[in-house]
Amino acid sequence: MNKVLFTILIILTLPLLYQSTPTEILKLKVFDYLIPKQQPSGYFTVLNITEKDIANEGGWPLPRKRLGQIHTDIIAKGAIGVGYVIGFPQPDRMGGDNYFAESLKYGTSILAMFENPNGDYPPTTGTVILGDDLGGMTTNGVIQNIKILTTYAQEGIATAPTDIDNLVRRIPLLLRTPDGYVPAFGTEVLKALVGADTYIIKTNDLGIEQIRVKGLPPVDTDSLGRKWISWVDTPQTNLKEMDVAGKFVFVGVTAPGIMPQIATPNGLLEPHKIQAALSESILIENSPRIPSWHLSAEILILLIFVSMTWLVINYLSIVKGISIAVILLFTTGVTGAFSVQKGILLDFSWTFISQILISTIALYLSYKKQYKLRQQIKKQFEHYLDPRQVKQLQDNPDMLKLGGEKKYCTFLFTDVRGFTSLSEKLEPEEVTKIMNKALTIQADAVKFYDGMVDKYIGDAMMAIFNAPIDIPDHEHAAILCAKEIQDKIKMADLDIEIGIGINTGTAVIGNMGSNTRFDYSAIGDCVNTAARLESATKEVGVDILIGESTANTSKIKLKLLKPIKVKGKEKPLVIYTI
Repeated sequence: MNKVLFTILIILTLPLLYQSTPTEILKLKVFDYLIPKQQPSGYFTVLNITEKDIANEGGWPLPRKRLGQIHTDIIAKGAIGVGYVIGFPQPDRMGGDNYFAESLKYGTSILAMFENPNGDYPPTTGTVILGDDLGGMTTNGVIQNIKILTTYAQEGIATAPTDIDNLVRRIPLLLRTPDGYVPAFGTEVLKALVGADTYIIKTNDLGIEQIRVKGLPPVDTDSLGRKWISWVDTPQTNLKEMDVAGKFVFVGVTAPGIMPQIATPNGLLEPHKIQAALSESILIENSPRIPSWHLSAEILILLIFVSMTWLVINYLSIVKGISIAVILLFTTGVTGAFSVQKGILLDFSWTFISQILISTIALYLSYKKQYKLRQQIKKQFEHYLDPRQVKQLQDNPDMLKLGGEKKYCTFLFTDVRGFTSLSEKLEPEEVTKIMNKALTIQADAVKFYDGMVDKYIGDAMMAIFNAPIDIPDHEHAAILCAKEIQDKIKMADLDIEIGIGINTGTAVIGNMGSNTRFDYSAIGDCVNTAARLESATKEVGVDILIGESTANTSKIKLKLLKPIKVKGKEKPLVIYTI
């Protein structure tokens, strides 16, 4: 069983180790569902240039002079800065670049660059690296803005890499180029607002661990320098309302067909909304993150919870095992949800599914084992016990564990008298037929009175009442059984006589033998006494002898006989008969 568990654990660990596509998608979807909704910081607003605005302005692209006027209006309305998540790679055909560039002097201005695998890299930003220069996501080039506009504006890359399911959840704060690092647009916004001039990168053995802008708390990232995005509802405005006082404004186009919409767990969003969400997320305390040690923790969580589920199902009763397994399953779900709510994104989803899988396997194997045991019990006892008693043993196999227990029972021994002379007079086939019929009569009587035929010894039989199944008034049942045996033997006209000895007492009862071969039986002085009483029926001259302990609780009026002396007993035995 331990080998089976070990094998299953290895198989279940592989999807985590190799980050299989199904488990990764499942993990990310669970995170999306459980991550709590965060409130906006209040520092930002999103200004949408809508399809109606573009129609009013005469189409896209807007003239740069008009953009300059919009910029001036935004600053005049009280905005602390403006970020344009719009590319300006070519000069304005209407000659408005100088005007737009001059307007960018007012407030903090940020321009976006968009990635393009052209090998063209913008100037790098100042960085201080604490540790080895490891990790980080690389960019293969960007489409740069015309130089005149960058005279009075800073730049950041409007990047939005997708996860395995093509949704944007994690955005790098910095992107690596052959010459150094370039900030993401949302990161550069915050750096510009606090007036910092460098980024501080802290690394560990796996890669980037933290990125910090002077004046802001350090931001925990994954080894690639990515930040998990909280999709907050940043306030939105438009050119007509221009509700921007006291805010940094992310400007972008929402008119269909101009800027791409990017898939996120929060739906399709334009690039300026995604960069606003990045800036918002950096400012959120205890913002969600996947820690660098997540894989080790997830494997350990899986091994612990799955092993516990396997053990409780296999080593406890079915009802108790399933109950505790359900509690473990509930604990896994609650722990995983609590972890995510606290911002530590650990994958409990695969452990949850693995618990269900291993529960199914364990229940199947347990059922298979129980079925074989039930069949074994039926095979061992169906000829010696009443079917109702066999079912009780099947329902509670623990009653038949190897070993014995002390139990107060009544023991009945029978023996055919004159068997030797009968064998000499008849053919072997006839003797066998008579003996089988005699033993069948005895066994049927024992089962009818809820006793158990313990064994046949040649022409003799031993029966137990009150084991393995408890029965009330077992002494009385044994006496009635003996009387019925005598009556049925006489009615069968088998030309034989049977002596019966009955005694009650405490004996050791259970499965006696080795682990591979054992019999259910009883040993003890009271058992031996019952056998001695059966042997004494010949000398006393009666068919049934009953011990004193049995007679004391009999509901039938018994006849007291003269005490007899038997082998192994110092004092004469008080005996009765029917």
